[in-house]
Amino acid sequence: MTHVEPISAQSMTDDPVSKDGATSLGAFFEQMKPDVHSEWAWDHYKPTIEALSRSFGLTRLVEIGGGRDPLFTPAEAEQLGIELTINDISAEELRHAPVEFKKACFNVAGDLSEEGVCKGEYDLAFSRMVFEHVEDGRRAWGNLAEILAPGGVAIAFVPTLYALPYLANMAIPEALSNRIVKLLYPHRTDDEDPKFPAHYSWTYGDEGKLRPMLETAGFREALVVPFWYHEYFERIPVVRQIDNLVNRIAAERDWRFLTTYAYIAARK
Repeated sequence: MTHVEPISAQSMTDDPVSKDGATSLGAFFEQMKPDVHSEWAWDHYKPTIEALSRSFGLTRLVEIGGGRDPLFTPAEAEQLGIELTINDISAEELRHAPVEFKKACFNVAGDLSEEGVCKGEYDLAFSRMVFEHVEDGRRAWGNLAEILAPGGVAIAFVPTLYALPYLANMAIPEALSNRIVKLLYPHRTDDEDPKFPAHYSWTYGDEGKLRPMLETAGFREALVVPFWYHEYFERIPVVRQIDNLVNRIAAERDWRFLTTYAYIAARK
């Protein structure tokens, strides 16, 4: 893995990316210089959201599926100068969210005519490990376009098809999958970090596959930042070595059908 120095969001404010939204998502991520390893994706997602907000002047943010564990603390949001709304499909999850944040209880893939859903209200909608649980990804992206203001950005950090762990997750009955996850990861309790059914609707690392759908959904610009490697087989010798070799080759050859994670970004 190539070593990449962490990028601070503050440093991005001094680079050529304009605050009026005149530049492209491609130029933005080119300056971020993402590594192909998924470790970079996890370590840099928060700085990426911060940098997007600062560089494009996006101040009204909504975290889709943020629930009880939002990406930012109230103090961090205040320091960044952003107004953050926490969304979740579960009112109970939102009850545990920091009281300082606004709450929006609606299904991102549901009916936006529900009470409390305002169209064109946000500048930046972001999520992490949420969209794989959405049954209708096409409708979810369409709804994101609806709640964003003109020039707004949506970004989803997702696991992607057709990585082997997710194909297995789709094939294994949910009850058995739950038991396997709890066996391998004891910290994944129903109270603290529950496992939800995954559908992987439109969670691809292939930009060519996603762009037509995103344009139809209402976005004028779309970009996929691909990542490879994962930790699901860390406790399984031989399988781990073989999988790492496959990921290394896939990353070197840019095989998008074997990505394990991606940032899917789109601009209205």
